[in-house]
This record gives sequence, structure tokens and C-alpha cells, in this order.
Amino acid sequence: MAAKIRKNDLVEVVRGRTSDEKALAKRNARRAEEGLEPLKPGDKGKQGRVIQVFPAEGKVLVEGINLKTRHVRQGQQGSAGGIETIEAPIALSKVALVDPETKKRVRVGFREDTVERGGRTRTVRVRVARGGAQRGVEQGKEI
Repeated sequence: MAAKIRKNDLVEVVRGRTSDEKALAKRNARRAEEGLEPLKPGDKGKQGRVIQVFPAEGKVLVEGINLKTRHVRQGQQGSAGGIETIEAPIALSKVALVDPETKKRVRVGFREDTVERGGRTRTVRVRVARGGAQRGVEQGKEI
């Protein structure tokens, strides 16, 4: 799975708590009736660029997604302390690759092409879109 997602790819969170206001209001109304405190919105449906991929852990760091607050002590070299907001890694299974042109999620496959480099013929794997006629993404398009 990590081979499909690379640095600077556009991805969308597909699993987790929703950020849809309508669904959130409906869920929190039900929780208010039960006497529970309302839940905060999540990251589902948000898109962002990949900062770093951790293939060994099966995680990815996405810009603006899965934000955590961190309390930092003031340093001796003049670094100001305080509360920082940083991105935390999210599981690869919770994100999907997005087509940069249509901004829609896309499934990914690989195609093997033969390329001639420096007088040698090599086989190269190329990421391509799979299926997607319903999503408006043409099949076999390089991503």
C-alpha cells in the first residue's frame, strides 16, 4: 500500500469521524437527548498533501490532517515555549489517493512500460487509475 502513496501526493481521509456539519449536528442532537457531551468534528472528507510516508509502520503524515496539540517547555537557546499544533501520522488504510485534476478519489493500479535509457531497455512500473467511469476518472490515466 505504501508504494501507491508518495510524498507530495494529494490524499483524502476516507475513514474516521466525519467533518460534515449536517451529520455532526444530527449525531450531537441524539447525544444531547441522552445527556452526553457533543463530539468534535473529525477529519473525514478533508484533503491534504503528503509530507512524509512511513512504510515500515504503514502510516503517512498529511498536511493539516490529524492535528495534535503539544505543550513545549521554553528552551535555553531562546526557543519560546507554549502550545504547538503539529500533524500526527495517520494510518495508510484511512487515506485514499486523489486525482489532482478532478479532485476526486481514485483507485490505483500499476502498468509496466518498457523504456529505453542510455541504450538499455528497462521495465518501469507506472501508477495508473483503475476503473472510475462512475467517478469521472478515465481508466489507465497516469497519476
